Amino acid sequence: MTDSDALDNYIDAHTDREGAYLHSLWRATNIHTIHGRMVSGHLQGRLLKMLVNMIRPHRILEIGTFSGYSAICMAEGLRDVAAETGDDDRRLYTFEINDEMEDFTRRWINGSDVARYIDFRIGNARELAPELGVTFDMAFIDGNKRTYTEDYEMTLSLLRKDGFIIADNTLWDGHVIDPEYDKDSQTAGIRRFNDFITTDNRVDKVLLPLRDGLTLIRKR
Repeated sequence: MTDSDALDNYIDAHTDREGAYLHSLWRATNIHTIHGRMVSGHLQGRLLKMLVNMIRPHRILEIGTFSGYSAICMAEGLRDVAAETGDDDRRLYTFEINDEMEDFTRRWINGSDVARYIDFRIGNARELAPELGVTFDMAFIDGNKRTYTEDYEMTLSLLRKDGFIIADNTLWDGHVIDPEYDKDSQTAGIRRFNDFITTDNRVDKVLLPLRDGLTLIRKR
């Protein structure tokens, strides 16, 4: 075991547990899907739930549902806030463009104890989210890395003032600073997004070295 592995284990051991259902979903995602490592997982999932508890949103937008792990984590936060406030009018709208994931993901979302807080849709969020007529308090961008900047612009247009965007994979396994990936379109998309928001005076932002990079953005 490397020092990095040992530190990761230490971090996991000192973070709230994810619960049996989410752990089963994490295992199933890694066993039954081609890109299992894309699942948010324990640490990031607990952070997303914590952010929902801090921001206390009524409406959340997620771009890139994948297997539903992150959606369920955020919905757990919505349930907590609803219980504390007595206001149960809270909803996460999550979009997955890969229709081959629908059966797997819908089964796990519907089987969770927070399913009533999740509106899961198949399709392109950039096209479908504006049609909802919803103003969002929080968003999680974790879709196609090639179009992160376009997804961000759409999301920002639907976000309330002082709303938050969380963008995943913004370090992209360190490829963002590796010249060997200069011709990789996904790396190029992440770099373009990172460079774009760095000079975007409409928002405050901080890039965290959590897992594969997580950028927190607040709309001014």
